[in-house]
Amino acid sequence: MKFADIADVYLVAPVEPIPVPSVAQTPARRLRDALEPIATQGWWAKGVHDRLERHALGFLEGYVCGRAAALGEPSAGVVVATFGVFEPSFLTAIYEQGRTAVSRTEVLAAREAGAVESLTRIVGETEDIRTAGDALLEATGGADATARPLFSGLRGLSVPTSMLGRLWRGAELVREHRGDGHLAACIGEGLDPLEMSVLTELWLDYPVGAYSSSRGYGPDAISAAQARLAARGWIEGDTLSAAGRSARDLIEVVTDRSQQALVEALGSRLDAVVTTAERVSAAILAAGAFPADPRKRAAG
Repeated sequence: MKFADIADVYLVAPVEPIPVPSVAQTPARRLRDALEPIATQGWWAKGVHDRLERHALGFLEGYVCGRAAALGEPSAGVVVATFGVFEPSFLTAIYEQGRTAVSRTEVLAAREAGAVESLTRIVGETEDIRTAGDALLEATGGADATARPLFSGLRGLSVPTSMLGRLWRGAELVREHRGDGHLAACIGEGLDPLEMSVLTELWLDYPVGAYSSSRGYGPDAISAAQARLAARGWIEGDTLSAAGRSARDLIEVVTDRSQQALVEALGSRLDAVVTTAERVSAAILAAGAFPADPRKRAAG
């Protein structure tokens, strides 16, 4: 599937406005949501895929190999375990196809060039962007990386030299730091990968399967995950029960807690970083370079 096919589905504003999910605006969540459209230019920027399509990579291969490249040259099993929420055979096939077509070096170069190109076109360089990028890189540079493989791998890469490249990398680091912590929180609640997805999509008011099916899971597997969550008393039909909402809210609290040291490292700079990131992200959304559905932003 090419980038243009994905763009027609995700980057076009819905006919009917979709309400913004009600998520507690803690410092860690405010930071994560403000940075999400910036961090994900590594796969939502058209320029990334223009470069990768020369190697016959579709959107999914570019996304998977791009994120996995931070890990070095891992086996498919390591990628499956680290990403956490994809159906294993689905993710394995995408990863194996992609890495036979293009080298890690070429993938990393395409991601950086395409992301910086996108941000340059949309916002350009300003002093607050420089300040925010420096703050994010400083805060993430000193963060503990225990049990955070994607964050650790990403932090080990060379940092882009351009102002916008540094902002993008800082945003990516925060995103992967939170993602690693979120997976740990879900595992701590005894959830398997599909149960994580179904619980989150209901928490964000997606229909059952609307989000988890994009991770390679079929209807039978999704129904089985629903049944397991129902047996725990966490869902009733196609909605969260009060117990299920409390459980998912607790996962969010634990995820936030896993980022507390990072929030503290930003300290008094956090509000300014969030303000700058929200400005940049609003421009990205207006340019159609990030999904228009607000649930996607909250779920990433």
